[in-house]
Amino acid sequence: MSGQNNTTPFIGLTSTIPVEIIYAAGLRPVDLNNLFISSEKPELLVKQAESAGFSHNICAWIKGIYSSALNNNIKQVVAVTGGDCSNTIALAEILSRKGVEIVSFEYPLNKDRGFLASQMDRLRLALSTTWDKIEKTKTHLDGIRSKLRDIDRLTFEGNVVTGIENHLFLVGSSDFNSDPEKFEKGLDIFIEEAGKRTPRNDEIRLGYLGVPPVFGDFYEFIESLGGRVVFNEVQRQFSMPYACGDIVDQYLKYTYPYDIGGRIEDIREAVRERRLDGLIHYTQTFCFRQLYDMIIRKESPVPVLTLEGDRPGSIDSRIALRIETFIEMLKDRR
Repeated sequence: MSGQNNTTPFIGLTSTIPVEIIYAAGLRPVDLNNLFISSEKPELLVKQAESAGFSHNICAWIKGIYSSALNNNIKQVVAVTGGDCSNTIALAEILSRKGVEIVSFEYPLNKDRGFLASQMDRLRLALSTTWDKIEKTKTHLDGIRSKLRDIDRLTFEGNVVTGIENHLFLVGSSDFNSDPEKFEKGLDIFIEEAGKRTPRNDEIRLGYLGVPPVFGDFYEFIESLGGRVVFNEVQRQFSMPYACGDIVDQYLKYTYPYDIGGRIEDIREAVRERRLDGLIHYTQTFCFRQLYDMIIRKESPVPVLTLEGDRPGSIDSRIALRIETFIEMLKDRR
């Protein structure tokens, strides 16, 4: 992995994939979702895609990925065509007609191990790398992931990490910010600094479910009301929280691409272990995953607040009031 430098070609990702294969191939992965939402004005990227012909009832994340890939001159993209947004299939075709080379990757809905292994090998062959290099890369990245587990534990057990800090480190692990060495140094500095903080124990403890929020000030607003997110469900999954020696097993345990059962089990365990008072389930407008809210609400052992977001921006007054009312209700339950 020492071969990566600032001149190494980027390859875009539409969702979390076995990133070990990308690094082993001597490429620099960049999660296009993170590139979109962390841009200075993500709302302008959405408008750019709409000007290009994307309709208003297409998810803002798809639009943002499209504009981010083109604006950053990404020449190659791994498109997750199974286990993520179905719109990615059409997005990949549109990008290919813009001169972007597309490599597809698919998670099996039924968690078939042989199928997943074959998809990984297909990606390996497409990027011209070897399993020996992939395994060495995995060993290196697993060392970084162990530090992410430390940060997560400092969030819910040490009570010295904020919800937004937890979110940013975990969501960044989908591509390690395209530079694992720099990412790890940032982890080391943060862990040392956080360990010196005074624990916070008086907040309402919340779990955040669903894809990362499109709202820019979500976590900070919750903390201003006396709450704190100590469980970021999907972001934590990006970090591969289960230590697995085998790479196929590792991505079979990754809950996001598969049926809701694995997610429910993960959520229930988090409620117990992290002593959560309530859950906030974020759903993206026009996303099929909104339907999972019915199951989550029925299966949750604690109260659930469901929020829907559409375009990037600050929390509006309606959503702010709903969050405030929810946290006050949880305080009364205590």
